[in-house]
Amino acid sequence: MVSDIEWAAFLPSALLLAATPGANQLLILRNGLRHGPRPAISASIGRFAAFALMVVAVAAGLGAVLTASEVAFNAVKWCGVAYLLWLGGRTMLTAVRKDTVQGQKETGTRRAPAEGTQERGAELASWRLARQEFIVAASNPKAVILFTVFLPQFLADGAEDVTSPLLVLGAVYIGVEFCCACGYAALGGG
Repeated sequence: MVSDIEWAAFLPSALLLAATPGANQLLILRNGLRHGPRPAISASIGRFAAFALMVVAVAAGLGAVLTASEVAFNAVKWCGVAYLLWLGGRTMLTAVRKDTVQGQKETGTRRAPAEGTQERGAELASWRLARQEFIVAASNPKAVILFTVFLPQFLADGAEDVTSPLLVLGAVYIGVEFCCACGYAALGGG
């Protein structure tokens, strides 16, 4: 069961993999830079929800199906590429709009926000950031490969029940990823 896991090899490998810059780490770095570390870390809940779903799917055997189907894997990969391109485009548009708003502030043509809208705006922004984290994680081929190929390597040979150890490995990996995400958010916020 859980004792069948090769912890001495798994933990350093998980730390190295989680610390490696990828789509999710760059997104939390950007969120930390734009919104500060605290909102970026709370938005990472979206990423970890997607990872938890992937871990459950792999433990249930869906990972083997996705790995065996080139069409399904390519569909996930290209959805991820399209979403990252869309996020990049929106980031560029936001930068252009920010320049326009800055110009309006300098000329004094912008109105002050209504009372109470800042709190609602911050709450909506948190959900929007969490949704972005979820979509990037769910459509990231690196994450799919991680859970379908990487985790099973650390199960002892001849393990009868692989479901429980895979769930434990997935939960521990998500914890390691969270620590690295906090570091990226702090780096972006600094």
